[in-house]
Amino acid sequence: MASSQTQNQQQLQLHFVIVPLMSQSHLIPMTDFAKLLARRPGLTVTIITTPLNAVRYQPVIDRANKGGLGIRLIPLPFPGREAGLPPNCENMDSLASPDLVENFFEATSMLQHPLQKLLAHLHPPPSCIITSNALPWTSKVATKFRIPRYVFNALSCFTLLCSKLVEESPKNSESVSISVRDMRIEFPKAQLPESMRRNADKLNGMLDQMKEAKRSAQGVLVNSLEEMEPEIVEEYKKVAKENIWCIGPVSLCNREISDQFHRGNKAAMDEQDCLKWLDSKKSGSVLYACFGSLCHISSPQLIEIGLGLEASNQPFIWIIRGVDCSEEIEKWLKEERFEERTGERGLVIRGWAPQVLILSHPAVGGFLTHCGWNSTLEGVCAGVPMITWPMFAEQFYNEKLVTQVLRIGVRVGVENGMVWGEEEKVLVKRERVKKAIEEVMMDGEECEERRKRAREFAKMAKKAIEEGGSSYLNITYLIEDVIQHVMN
Repeated sequence: MASSQTQNQQQLQLHFVIVPLMSQSHLIPMTDFAKLLARRPGLTVTIITTPLNAVRYQPVIDRANKGGLGIRLIPLPFPGREAGLPPNCENMDSLASPDLVENFFEATSMLQHPLQKLLAHLHPPPSCIITSNALPWTSKVATKFRIPRYVFNALSCFTLLCSKLVEESPKNSESVSISVRDMRIEFPKAQLPESMRRNADKLNGMLDQMKEAKRSAQGVLVNSLEEMEPEIVEEYKKVAKENIWCIGPVSLCNREISDQFHRGNKAAMDEQDCLKWLDSKKSGSVLYACFGSLCHISSPQLIEIGLGLEASNQPFIWIIRGVDCSEEIEKWLKEERFEERTGERGLVIRGWAPQVLILSHPAVGGFLTHCGWNSTLEGVCAGVPMITWPMFAEQFYNEKLVTQVLRIGVRVGVENGMVWGEEEKVLVKRERVKKAIEEVMMDGEECEERRKRAREFAKMAKKAIEEGGSSYLNITYLIEDVIQHVMN
């Protein structure tokens, strides 16, 4: 079957066009997925994004192409000004205010006609289009070109199932209780995504468009692996009534250190300096603390995190996002001599960090995370127990998966989702940060069992993406599905 499929791929000149939402949480995994597709013989793969995002990702594509993959990256001008956005605002991590989110999505919808013009002149002609769920207008593009559209969902099946079940639950109560895999899971109202917590007409209208576009899709690609959540995958397939292919973890396509280091953005520190620091630490002794590319953390809360890291007496790497590293934080770091006090025990990185590279280093034994799905799955792939600090969107669902279903993490104890405009609140004090770190990093039977489970899931993840693994086979089934459409 494999040789027959390869012949078909080469004869048909299959061309996969990938259109991610301009957000790191979509661009990074969809670029990784492009690499996995490009490794298959006879496939042409093109990623379409905006000029500033193309500049960010061109080095990643150049390295992949030097390795013989052959991925094209084509920029489309972004109509940010027409949608009322400030200059150079082409990625969600550059939005200075939540008030600009609506403008951002308006600008993305204005890409429909330019994309259609581009696709009309592509060679070979596109065989299918793979897009983020957050770009519902791409369904019209696929219809115009009479090609199948597949939705890339940067979430777990657990989260997708929870979302579906929560949607169908009564909305008036202060909490929602659902049953997943014979397990009762409780979500206080304050932990649900914003659209579930209050009437948000514009947001709900956008979500309705996404649902409608998803119904017309040929299938859904999930960045997860069947072995990690087998019963949940089957349950979600029944509930969703869609073609579902688990094709992850896509981050494992980055086998070389250089690929892990440069993935997603330019790192804020030198590769060798980072590795040298990690090499100097004992195996499993370092806690890695990072809260993603979109989570805004107030200066008072950052200070509490820093003091909790210091009080734990554990070696740590602390990532402070560039926009969070305010004058107030720099002043505190300097006046309190934080980096001098922690010395060689702590490494503070201001800006982008090579997360996959850091997590996969043997010195790292714990991960303090905001529970974004990309970060959560990267923690799973590294076999590292997690401390969960969810903030918004689906992150509380991911926390339940990590702490209750997989049992490879502990909660820092956040009870309420972050509300944009109220980020100045301190949700977690230093004592709770310290306690959670000790709970994950200390010795003891419970901790060792947690580490053992984490290592087992890491093995599953690596096996799934290798030739013959479940995710590898699902990518093969996806290609076969596209071939069927092309031949018909």
